Amino acid sequence: MATETKIEKKPVNFSNLLLGAALNLAEVTTLGQPLEVIKTTMAANRGDSSLTAISKIWSRGGFFGFYQGLIPWAWFEASTKGAILFFVSAEAEYAAKASLGMGNFAAGITGGILGGVAQAYGTMGLTTCMKTVEITRNKASSVAGAKVPGTWEVFTQIYKKEGIKGINKGVNAVAIRQMTNWGSRFGFARLAEEGIRKVSGKTNKDQKLNVWEKICASIVGGGLSAWNQPIEVIRVEMQSKTHDPNRPKNLTVGTAFKYIYETNGIKGLYRGVTPRIGLGVWQTIFMVALGDKARELVSKMTGEKVTGGH
Repeated sequence: MATETKIEKKPVNFSNLLLGAALNLAEVTTLGQPLEVIKTTMAANRGDSSLTAISKIWSRGGFFGFYQGLIPWAWFEASTKGAILFFVSAEAEYAAKASLGMGNFAAGITGGILGGVAQAYGTMGLTTCMKTVEITRNKASSVAGAKVPGTWEVFTQIYKKEGIKGINKGVNAVAIRQMTNWGSRFGFARLAEEGIRKVSGKTNKDQKLNVWEKICASIVGGGLSAWNQPIEVIRVEMQSKTHDPNRPKNLTVGTAFKYIYETNGIKGLYRGVTPRIGLGVWQTIFMVALGDKARELVSKMTGEKVTGGH
């Protein structure tokens, strides 16, 4: 008679909230925001090349132009979404393995999807919208010397005119982006980790991958996650403050897709994909590779098993 496997019950790990916030703040303050600014500028101005976008960003603020929107919106977004993503994805990934018997790949996708949706509707609707507005207020803002309204002035204007819906504009597109983003990143990273285990001969699950092996797996996961760039371009268009008289009012995901395709073709839906790949890799290194190692460190320090990773 087969012996029934006993599922170990573990307490909810609230330390993942602090870890997630700290890791995401570090990610966005380093290379994260410059890549985000380049990607968003190209997605909003789809006729621009990478060099043109970089030149525009430099003209409106020099080095600091690449950090436009970092304070307060990107910091607020990073700390809140990082905490939510890390916490929800870790608990969901563990539950998928322990309760549903999923493998690392399927559990990673499940954790990433649920974490992405939670962070989108939890905080990212507001913060991502305002961060995008900060970067793409209008096409005149990319011209050197043009007067650009302040961050809080823009926020107040949008709120007075459109209310909370205006501030959260594009939240459904954000949710689609985040669930596909993190589902892909966690899933592909876990799959790459399994491949690295086989190549390195680490067949025992108790044998941990080292930090460089984790980073290599995260590079694969982050790079492959850029397949959903069209929804990112749609999200930027919905939240952008660029002015085009031919653009439909009150854009939805569907009408934004149609507008972008009709004006810029299939290439328009993939504008900014190169910096997006870089951003995906950078974010996945922090939130998956370094995140797993941070959990291991907390586990050693506290003597308790911290949910997430493997």
